[in-house]
Amino acid sequence: MNMSEKLAAGEFLILAEMEPPKGVEFAAVLAHAMRVKGRVDAFVVPEMSNAVMRMSSLGGCALLQQKGLPTVMQVCCRDRNRLALQADLLAAGALGVANVMAVTGVDPSYGDHHRARAVYDIDLLQLLEGIQKLQSGRDMAGVELQGAVTFCVGSTVNAGASGGALDLELAELDRKMAAGTRFFITQPVFDLQGFARFMTKAEGRGASIIPTVLLLKSAGMARYIDQHLDQVHVPGNLIRRLQQASDKVRECILIARELVSALRAAGASGVLISTIGWEDKLPGILEG
Repeated sequence: MNMSEKLAAGEFLILAEMEPPKGVEFAAVLAHAMRVKGRVDAFVVPEMSNAVMRMSSLGGCALLQQKGLPTVMQVCCRDRNRLALQADLLAAGALGVANVMAVTGVDPSYGDHHRARAVYDIDLLQLLEGIQKLQSGRDMAGVELQGAVTFCVGSTVNAGASGGALDLELAELDRKMAAGTRFFITQPVFDLQGFARFMTKAEGRGASIIPTVLLLKSAGMARYIDQHLDQVHVPGNLIRRLQQASDKVRECILIARELVSALRAAGASGVLISTIGWEDKLPGILEG
C-alpha cells in the first residue's frame, strides 16, 4: 500500500527524513535510503531546512523515486512565488511524486545566504488551497490544466502549544484540513505526557498526526533543545540518562526507538524519524 492508502486504513506510518546534499553528490543519501528500503513508508526530503542552500526537494525526490523509493516533497512558501510553486508541483506530479508537504520555511537570516530575500508571495494556507486547485484540474488563476496532479497532502502542526495558543493551533489545523491536508507533522516530541494532552485536544477531528522523533546526539544537544527550541520540552530524566550512559551513541538510538513505540501507543498515525547527519543509525532505530 502507498502512504495515502495506509493513512486511510489507519496503519502506522514510518517516515524518514533524508536531507539532500549541498552539492550534486547524491550517492551517500541514496545508500542510506536503500539500507532501510521496505521498512520506511516514504522519505521526507526537506526544502533547504534552516534556510541553508542545498539541492532542492524536487531534485532529491526525483533521484530517490528513480530507485523505487517513495518520497514526500516539501513545498516551501519562503523561496518561490505562486508561479514557481505551481510549476514545481506539476513537475513533481509528472515525475511520480505522490506525497507533498507544505511548509512556511524559516527566514533566510537563519541560513548561510544572509543576503537572500524571502519571497512569501503566498502564505501556507493559500499554498494548500493552491494545491487543492491543481488537484481539481485548474491552476491558481483558474486556467484549466492538461492533466491534474494527485497528491497526499501534508503540513505542519505545533503539538507543543498550550492554553490559548493551542486553541489557535487547532483552529489553524481545521482550516488546513478544509484545504485538503491529510497528515500533519509535528516538531520533535520528547515529552510524552505533553503529546498525550495535545492528542486529547485534537481528538475527533480525523487528523493524522505524525510526530517527529529527533535522534539526539548527546546530553548537551538535549539540554540545548530544551532551553532554546520554543515549545519543545526534553524531560530531565532523559537528559540524565544520556549523561550517565556508558555508550552514549547506543543510548541515543535506544531512546529514539523507545519514542517510536511510545508514540504509536499514544495514538499517533506514524512518526517522522529525523537523524540530522546520522542517517547510518536509521537501521538501528528501526530494529524491533
